[in-house]
Amino acid sequence: MEAITPDRDGIRVRSGAEPAGRVSRRVRGGPGWIVAAAFIGPGTVTVATLAGAGFGLVLLWALLFSTLATIVLQEMSARLGVVTGLGLGEAVRRRFAKPVLRAASILLIIAAIVLGNAAFEMGNLLGAALGIEAALTGQTRVWALAMAGVAAVLLWTGSYRLLERVLMSMVGVMAIVFVVTAAVVFPAPGELLRGLLVPTLPDGALLFTVALIGTTVVPYNLFLHSSTVRERFRGAEELGAARRDLVLSILVGGGVSMAILITSAGTIHQAGIDVTGAPDMARQLEPVLGAWATGFFAVGLFAAGMTSSITAPLAAAYATAGALGWQPDLRSRSFRTVWGLVLGTGALAATTGVQPVEAILFAQAANGVLLPAVALFLLLAVNDSRWMGDHRNTWRANLAGGAIFLVTLVLGGRAVLIGLGVL
Repeated sequence: MEAITPDRDGIRVRSGAEPAGRVSRRVRGGPGWIVAAAFIGPGTVTVATLAGAGFGLVLLWALLFSTLATIVLQEMSARLGVVTGLGLGEAVRRRFAKPVLRAASILLIIAAIVLGNAAFEMGNLLGAALGIEAALTGQTRVWALAMAGVAAVLLWTGSYRLLERVLMSMVGVMAIVFVVTAAVVFPAPGELLRGLLVPTLPDGALLFTVALIGTTVVPYNLFLHSSTVRERFRGAEELGAARRDLVLSILVGGGVSMAILITSAGTIHQAGIDVTGAPDMARQLEPVLGAWATGFFAVGLFAAGMTSSITAPLAAAYATAGALGWQPDLRSRSFRTVWGLVLGTGALAATTGVQPVEAILFAQAANGVLLPAVALFLLLAVNDSRWMGDHRNTWRANLAGGAIFLVTLVLGGRAVLIGLGVL
């Protein structure tokens, strides 16, 4: 049985675990794969394709940085959930004792996550709609509304395992499509290493760099992972299993993201094609699929859109529940109200006639701008010895987390200043 003991602030901290023999069964198909499924959305497909098409392999370093940063931050999020049984939103609420600071932190979480996820959801639905439109024609707005309905049905079931199976299968579709094509158009090793290891920022590349970071180190995943990990791993004894689960899944997800950029650089960039919609993006798969490229890409883009259109509202609900002290019950009225608000707002925005590719790029960049604030909250939570005890951050973890915070703050801040016309 799991032992839970309260500390002096009344925070319930897990101090035991279930038998170790159950750990290995949890690793397979764990919550780390939901994280991977969430950041391989239409945003990743679109932004990585645009980055590869516009700059070749030059921005590949941004995806390497993003993948490593995701592992660092998601490990902190998972450790928080496994050790304490708290989601990140709940930990932030309890972290600040003074009412003013607590209220300010809660408002910031709700504004950043709920409103940010609503914009992100618009891009998710438009991405799924673009996939269907490329294969079956029709209007993007209509398909976006249909996808919102499908996501609502899946969320309404309140089944964590059902959502997990759906998301994992969709991640598999994305991996197969792009990794095989990347192997066919694989670049020269020297060119690949320069793109990976030499950070460069050509003119006009800042927005794409911030978007590549924002589409991989997804802020809402930090809330989602700390909440869902509690359902699979219990107690500090299972931290090793939780880490193996997240490292493997994120490396696979990061590899798929890099494969998308490589395929685009080796095909679209080489041919000098302007990317304006899904058919243009699908041309990167022609070396393997030929005439089937558009249809297969449509399936992949649809899968990417559906994975993120499910997880974005779910993460917003988890974050809000933790911040406001609600029970994180998938079937509760308050929980369904939050994800319904995010899903509904995203669906409404998707019907306004915005250009899908531009909307998706904007949503990813917005995530990159929000990331430093969420990362700072996470660092505060995992450094609090009141509930983390011996599992609080080491100086190495703080050094890595601080570096990620500073890099994303500088890049995001520059993007905002350029957008305001200051720079």
